[in-house]
Amino acid sequence: MLTHSVLPARSVRPLPAALASQRVAPTHATPSGTVSTTSAEEHRLLAAQRKNRPLAPHLSIYQPQLTWYGSAANRITGVALAGLIYAYFVGYGVGLPGLDVATLAASFGALPWPAKIAAKLGIALPFAYHSLNSLRHLCWDMAKLLDIKDVYRTGYAVLALTAVGTVWLVSK
Repeated sequence: MLTHSVLPARSVRPLPAALASQRVAPTHATPSGTVSTTSAEEHRLLAAQRKNRPLAPHLSIYQPQLTWYGSAANRITGVALAGLIYAYFVGYGVGLPGLDVATLAASFGALPWPAKIAAKLGIALPFAYHSLNSLRHLCWDMAKLLDIKDVYRTGYAVLALTAVGTVWLVSK
């Protein structure tokens, strides 16, 4: 004989005081116990409930992993590189002075060496990471290296090759 439920107990949080005071007085109750409301009242309640929800609960309840950081870094580096390229070509297209190759090379050559290293590093690091991680994603698109062991192995390989590639690009 079964003496207890095999299903886990649900955790029901009480309604916050701000929302409890916003409850709609029922116009009439239906046999199922639901309350009839207008569309505007439903929208107002939903908007009030959403204000009390966390933005991304998965970030607060799961342990951070290499795959998280890798995914975020791949997106950030892609957006940064694309933004840099778009900004350059839009500026060049509208005729901003100083964006021709000769002027850029002369300006870069006049910088002190720490500024040159910082500028190279600022471009080489995201470029190396995004390029190598994109190759990893292409492998995944071909249904290769999808075991969790391979995902972590290739993730660490991308990080190591990014370090080597960045140093090589900055040294040129």
